[in-house]
Amino acid sequence: MTFRPAAAAVALLAAAPAAAQAQSAPADTAVPPPVTISGSAAIVSDYRFRGVSQTDRNLAVQGGITVAHDSGVYAGVWGSNLAGWGTFGGANMELDLIGGYKAKLAGNATLDVGLTWYMYPGGADKTDFAEPYAKLTGTAGPATLTAGVAYAPRQQAIGKWYDTGAAAAAGVYDHPGARDDNLYLWGDGALALAGTPITAKAHIGHSWGQDGLGPNATAVTPTGSYWDWSLGADATVRNLTLTLSYVDTDITGRSAAALRPSFSKGQDGTGSIAGGTIVAALTAAF
Repeated sequence: MTFRPAAAAVALLAAAPAAAQAQSAPADTAVPPPVTISGSAAIVSDYRFRGVSQTDRNLAVQGGITVAHDSGVYAGVWGSNLAGWGTFGGANMELDLIGGYKAKLAGNATLDVGLTWYMYPGGADKTDFAEPYAKLTGTAGPATLTAGVAYAPRQQAIGKWYDTGAAAAAGVYDHPGARDDNLYLWGDGALALAGTPITAKAHIGHSWGQDGLGPNATAVTPTGSYWDWSLGADATVRNLTLTLSYVDTDITGRSAAALRPSFSKGQDGTGSIAGGTIVAALTAAF
């Protein structure tokens, strides 16, 4: 090989400015940190859990925080105030501990598996229960679709201790110590409207569980099985999101009557906590 000093010098001079520019240019390919922390705080006009009000159709203040590792492992906590039916034996707060793993699949699909531990600090005995879940999410352009399953294995907190609301009001257990499981299947859809900050959303879910009341006169699926659904939209500006949605179930008045007074607004035997309503929420993400 023949070495040409002049050609080498020209090459070095030409490369020097490029190298200097590369050193002074901002690093737009910075490696993301291995651990990220995210969270949110929200004010909601009614906390609906699978279509049923947990705050006696009143306001709820909610918040949560999640720590995620780039391996896909994450852990978080989420909380809300409660009232009426949702108090689980006296607690005025729900505190959920969440842990799971997210894995990216082929295409734009993501699999999310984990477990939620529902806690009710200050409530009566036998209130907390665990529920594993799995969610599969895929995107196609502006559309996002999610299918999910949550299964709570047999536990006393979701067992059928009372056959009816009257038995619960009398404080006489029909099946003390009973254990039951609970299955929930759901699907979510979201469509971002091009050129706007609005995303249209839809949800449908079906619950299977005990057809009665648990040890604290509440239940995840008090009628044995029912559908819940919602239609609405989000409008997001920076880190603030305003949500409006219509939420409803197919729980009939007859089914609700058998569970009263527990399954009623104010727990006085009147007013539905599973009927259709408009729910508004303002959420700040960080």
